[in-house]
Amino acid sequence: MRNTSSVSDRIVTGQVKWFDSVRGFGFVVCDDMPRDILVHANVLRNFGQSSVADGSTVRMRLIETDRGVQAQEILEIEPPTGPSGNGSFGQEFDDTLEGGPLEPARVKWFDRAKGFGFANVFGRKDDVFVHIEVLRRSSLAELQPGEAVAVRVAEGERGCLATQVTTWETALTPDTPPNGADGCDGASPRTGADGQDDGSDPA
Repeated sequence: MRNTSSVSDRIVTGQVKWFDSVRGFGFVVCDDMPRDILVHANVLRNFGQSSVADGSTVRMRLIETDRGVQAQEILEIEPPTGPSGNGSFGQEFDDTLEGGPLEPARVKWFDRAKGFGFANVFGRKDDVFVHIEVLRRSSLAELQPGEAVAVRVAEGERGCLATQVTTWETALTPDTPPNGADGCDGASPRTGADGQDDGSDPA
């Protein structure tokens, strides 16, 4: 029988090598471990995230199985540092915008290759633009259509945009502001009169 006492329940810190939410797993590299550490999607979901950005720093508890060392529990995730390398159709994210309190929302669509997407915030008629850099700063890699999230919304040059995206549970607080408190209740250049995305990529 394999002796797992030296690995199981051990807490380590490493960096996300890659994580694929469609395949449901990814790997973390750690200087203290000879092999990459497997991270299953369900372990990540137990932490409250559906994805994690490449390069994020992860503190986790390990378990050794017949298939090798895996993450048993995620304890902490810190976003990656440095440039993302994703230009998001040539548009830079404006990190000077802070946004209002967190509001509950659902993802309309998000395209990781394009580097952006849109979310529907409850009580707002306009779609909210979501830049991939916002996800990266929250240690997220991508979003799935219909996924429940919480966002901070600001008024940008081209309409409403998210300045922070986090898990749905975070939105269930008394922090939610009145609808349209930040002036994002009017028509956006990216939406039509019915508040729906017109399908065009922002310039």
